[in-house]
This record gives sequence, structure tokens and C-alpha cells, in this order.
Amino acid sequence: MSQTPKSWAMLHAKCPRCRRGNMFTGGMYNFGSNKIHEHCPHCDLHFEIEPGYFYAAMYVSYALNIAEAFGIVAATFLLTHNTDSPWLYTGVILAGSILLAPINFRYSRVLLLYWLSPKINYQPHLDTDDTTPYL
Repeated sequence: MSQTPKSWAMLHAKCPRCRRGNMFTGGMYNFGSNKIHEHCPHCDLHFEIEPGYFYAAMYVSYALNIAEAFGIVAATFLLTHNTDSPWLYTGVILAGSILLAPINFRYSRVLLLYWLSPKINYQPHLDTDDTTPYL
């Protein structure tokens, strides 16, 4: 039995307790629904620990947006060397924020559950399967 690496499980939005079950329904840029499962399909962990728990994910998403905005501004400056036009930077930041919104939605919840939830711990005995999906 091999254990699923934490980085692989986070990148693929797997359950933080068993690292096997999917946290979300559908793909990241799915035009249908992009919802989180109520329970892990593998270990039955209830993802929303308490009512309104994922409101805290808004703050994580805000931090991700700020970091992305700084990165986008730096990349725009390095590519264009334009310091005169605030509209260039405003447009690029808005476009980047809109394009990265589905990623922020998902990974703000993933980061909240993996790093900021002391009630949820990895349990290796639940990380069982005949296949190793990360190889």
C-alpha cells in the first residue's frame, strides 16, 4: 500500500482525510455545476465542518487574487515596459481575475481544508486502493 502524496492530492482536489475521494463534481472550467460534494465519496468525510464554514474560503480567495494581481502586474511590466497607462494594467488585472476565478474558487476551498482546518487530519489507513493514481 502506497500513500498518496499531499501535494498530488491538493493539486487534484482530493479529500484531505483519505486523499482518494474527489472534493468537486465536474471539471474546473465546467459550464454546468462546479459544486463541492457534501461528503467524500471514499471516506464519507463531511466537507462543510459547520454551517457557513466555506465563508472563510472567501478570505483565502481574496489573498489568492491579490497575489495573482501582483504577479500579473509584474509580468505585464516586464513584457511591455509601459508605466504610463493605468488602463493597460486595469484591463490585464480584470481579465486575469476573471480567467482565474474558477481556479480560485476550487483552490481556496482546498487550501482551507488542507492547511487551515485543524479538525481534519490525514488518516493513512483510509488511503487504500489497488491502484496508485499519481504514478
